[in-house]
Amino acid sequence: MASVPVIPDSYNHVLAELECLDPLLSALRLDSSRLKCTCIDVSKRWLALGSSGGGLNLIQKDGWKQRLFLTHKEGAISQVACCLHDEDYVAVATSQGLVVVWELNQERRGKPERIYVSSEHKGRKVTALCWDTAALRVFVGDHVGKVSAIKINTSKQGKAAATFVMFPVQIITTVDSRVVQLDYLDGRLLISSLTRTYLCDTEREKFWKIGNKERDGEFGACFFPVGKNSGNQQPLIYCARPGSRMWEVNFDGEVQSTHQFKQLLSSPPLPVVTLRQDPHYTGSSCSPQSLSFSKLLYLTEHCVVTWTERGIYIFLPQSLQVLLWSEVKDIQDIAVHKSELFCLHTNGKVVHLSLLLVDRCIERLMRRGFWTLAARVSCLFQNSIVSCRARKNLPLDKLEHLKSQLDASTQQDLTAQLEELIAKLEPLDSACSSRRSSISSHESFSVLDSGIYRVISRRGSQSDEDSCSLHSQTFSEDERLKEFPAHHEDEQLELENVSHASVVVEADRNETFLPFSIPLSFRSPSPLVSLQAVKESVSSFVRKTTEKIGTLHISPESRGKHEAKDDEQLPELTLNPVASPQEEKESEPQNCQLPEEDHLRNLKAATAETIAKLQDPLVLLEPQCMRRVLQEWLVHLEEKFSQEHSALSVKKNKTVCAEEQRAVLEENLQVAPADRDPVDKEQNDILEDCIEKENTAETCVSKSMCENGTDVTVPLGCGFQVSPPCAIEPDVLKDLVELTTLCFELCVFSAGSAEAEESSEGSLPPAASGTLACRFMQSYFFLLDLKRVKQCIITMCATSPDIWETYIAGLKEITCHSPVALAMESEDMLKILKLLHDLGPWDNSPLLLAHAQRLYEKFGETALRPLIKFHPSLLPSDIKQLCRNDPAHFLAYLDSLVKSKPEDKRPFLLRSLLQPESVRLDWLCLAVSHDAPQRANTVDEEGNPRPRSHLFTWGYSQLILLLIKLPADFVMKEKMADICKSHGFWPGYLFLCLELDRRTEAFTNIVHLDDLSLLNGEDGSIPETIEEWKFVLHLAQNRSTASHQHSPQNGIAVSNGGPSCPDCITVENVALLLAKAIGPNRALPLLQECGLTLELSERFTGVCEILRIAEKRQRALIQSMLERCDRFLWSQQA
Repeated sequence: MASVPVIPDSYNHVLAELECLDPLLSALRLDSSRLKCTCIDVSKRWLALGSSGGGLNLIQKDGWKQRLFLTHKEGAISQVACCLHDEDYVAVATSQGLVVVWELNQERRGKPERIYVSSEHKGRKVTALCWDTAALRVFVGDHVGKVSAIKINTSKQGKAAATFVMFPVQIITTVDSRVVQLDYLDGRLLISSLTRTYLCDTEREKFWKIGNKERDGEFGACFFPVGKNSGNQQPLIYCARPGSRMWEVNFDGEVQSTHQFKQLLSSPPLPVVTLRQDPHYTGSSCSPQSLSFSKLLYLTEHCVVTWTERGIYIFLPQSLQVLLWSEVKDIQDIAVHKSELFCLHTNGKVVHLSLLLVDRCIERLMRRGFWTLAARVSCLFQNSIVSCRARKNLPLDKLEHLKSQLDASTQQDLTAQLEELIAKLEPLDSACSSRRSSISSHESFSVLDSGIYRVISRRGSQSDEDSCSLHSQTFSEDERLKEFPAHHEDEQLELENVSHASVVVEADRNETFLPFSIPLSFRSPSPLVSLQAVKESVSSFVRKTTEKIGTLHISPESRGKHEAKDDEQLPELTLNPVASPQEEKESEPQNCQLPEEDHLRNLKAATAETIAKLQDPLVLLEPQCMRRVLQEWLVHLEEKFSQEHSALSVKKNKTVCAEEQRAVLEENLQVAPADRDPVDKEQNDILEDCIEKENTAETCVSKSMCENGTDVTVPLGCGFQVSPPCAIEPDVLKDLVELTTLCFELCVFSAGSAEAEESSEGSLPPAASGTLACRFMQSYFFLLDLKRVKQCIITMCATSPDIWETYIAGLKEITCHSPVALAMESEDMLKILKLLHDLGPWDNSPLLLAHAQRLYEKFGETALRPLIKFHPSLLPSDIKQLCRNDPAHFLAYLDSLVKSKPEDKRPFLLRSLLQPESVRLDWLCLAVSHDAPQRANTVDEEGNPRPRSHLFTWGYSQLILLLIKLPADFVMKEKMADICKSHGFWPGYLFLCLELDRRTEAFTNIVHLDDLSLLNGEDGSIPETIEEWKFVLHLAQNRSTASHQHSPQNGIAVSNGGPSCPDCITVENVALLLAKAIGPNRALPLLQECGLTLELSERFTGVCEILRIAEKRQRALIQSMLERCDRFLWSQQA
């Protein structure tokens, strides 16, 4: 058999064509010589294909069904762009240079309609289209370098949106050559032309040239949304350069470094996995490639994809690596969405490729029944498969099944190669098996579906027991878990809700059954819980050693202590040296079975009685009576589940257990003193260390109990009780959860003490009450409704951060073994977020909060913005608690969450978040105090607005305006107006003044702001009565011309009445507004009455004459129309 070149193990990704789109193009009749596909774009829902006949086909990706066909008589479709944040909109450019924006009306099930047609680029070739990532705005670039923006006004935005769209088409800039590519991110537009790349801040209207060196040719540029996992919150920019190079640029347009990929591209191309032909790999290196990347596109997993006439190239620019490159000829354009690539070829053909890991690619091929192709890919990438550690998607049994599907007679070579691969994998699996068997030669393991490890102990291997040391028997549970292969992802999901693993020991009928019902935490930080793990391991040694010793005496006192313990303790070990197996079986029920019904009988009765009392209206409507009833019930709960009771029980149990273990070990060592070896010495050292740690823990417990004499101060570092210590019926558990949660909500944290009464009455100091609440949560965390507790902490315990930290610590304890927590140490943020998303849906689970806390602690503010996609499982109130020490981080999250929705849906989202309503003032204070201009620049010494200070840029102006424009009562609006005034946010203050009917105050501030457009708007700020006009005229008169000439703080010096100040508030400008509003004939007497005619110039007289003529003509036109209507009506009567 000839050797086949094998792809190196450094390549673990591949491009695969798993679906052929040729039948789709044939059905759309886009495969003929007369009609072909000319442009392409893709979104989450749509695949858009423009044709040479002027038609736009929108195909739903789910099932590849054609849903819409949009026709254009303006020529062939040259460019198409789908709106990613609102897929109800699509923009199209035609060969005549017209840009058409369609609203698909899919939500309302209406017909698609053209909502805008732009002729700004008519007669030119549109070369690039790009949507805004938040607003309904399209950026257009053409072959002469002109770039424009089209702001869309749709029916979704309502009538109020019309006021914001004065000039729909805005000329952004004109660059020196043809626009090659446009990209947009976070308020910045990236323009790549034939000579250089430009960065435009569309909000502040600033422009930067990226780099100093020009270029000549088609070179693309794109934004790179997230940097490395070092916490860099600024996106990056990558610009193509000649010679297979890229510039890495920061978000401010400064070139950071130049990446050279020329030498890296000397590797041979990877084959594309497709059914059209068998994959082939040469293995011989080619010469370094000096290429020009015409476009750069951001792909998922930190990748940038580009293409040339030779092939497709995918880079990891941050680590300066070539992920792969494959030969794909004659590509005209590529559209990407996540890991999908849709390639448009020059002949109009469309190919759908997916970037996949090799094992996932093989798994999908096998799932679709493409056995031969799956086998060929497996053989080509065998190095990558062998080096894969977990092999979750491609275990050995799947490869065996793949081999069985091949035809042994016709595919002998392929079968032999696959057997070769399987032979390489078998030693790895056998090594794992030998390691597992070496843990204990007399025990076998199995993993249940729930994730519990089942240990089956077998007797009869005395030699193994003799040679087994105490060290090998005290393997920690963590070390045992590491020896097992990784579970399936579905099993890992279940582990998230399990805080402790149970070990079920199943002995044969002649062996005493020891039920260890103390929950064992694998990674518990508590020394007591860690000591329990040591105790269990040593107990295993005791069980196996006692059969050799033949006799073990337990004192009656110790036996009495054991029988008095509940099901949380280790039962007494009773062995009779002369007892028969039948007697052992008869003694088992007495020592091992605990009467659960008797154990919880008193608690059940007390719970039923308490629920009956709480249903009494006299108790239910009186909080103090409810607290007394709950305190009486809490006595019974503390008897069964109190953490203090459990701690004392564990302490006494550990003392007896240690005495038994020491006696057993000493007798074992005295059997053959001459045979003592280093192993025996190690056993003795380990046991002494165990007893020493136990004594230390006992001392700590005793000390904490002594210090707890006041029942207020308690050590908060102890572990959480996150799982029931015994089996509880679901109905009983439901009632216990309801009452325990009610105790927390009513601050009933303890029973039968003066401190408990003071805590329930609210007379305890906040610190003491918070300590009791923390201790209560630690003791009964498994009995709390976590959603209600979280809401209670946010609304009622905002001043006690310790309570929130204790709550988060409990959630972390529950989720400490989840895949997200385990990946937090080694993975980067994007992979953790993807894993978190794959574990969903979360359905408002508080456990998500623990993962969010871990992300924030590790990555800071960078981790908050991606968390918006987990709304509403994560609410802003939760995020505010996470970053309560840095409110600016919460503000950035809130702004990103609001901006993630379309503009027409933002008010509804924000109103749903304002629970309770009082948080609106808190959020408003945060928004006006961060990323805001200095107060000295907006407010003068007298507290009045400085001229033109309302034109300052506020970082969170959109959020502020949304907060103040939401419906609110009179008192809330007054408070918001005071906040806006104190911080100098004048647009919001003027709006609230008009809402509160403070028109005089609004006009006074408008005159101080010196902007005539504030009086000439359609928002109600124009004077409505003669008294208001007089008031504004007198205010304008009081502001002398000198104040304009000598106060150019925020504007330009102006003179009264001249043409150089058309937008300033002067007497003449206000008089002109008056004449336009009420007519010149009525305005002139009013001005004479105010004594202001001397301040008017000839310009005012000329404008009044024009207004009189226009008024006369309008009156004549109306009269003529009325006469015609009158004649028509009379003729109809006749």
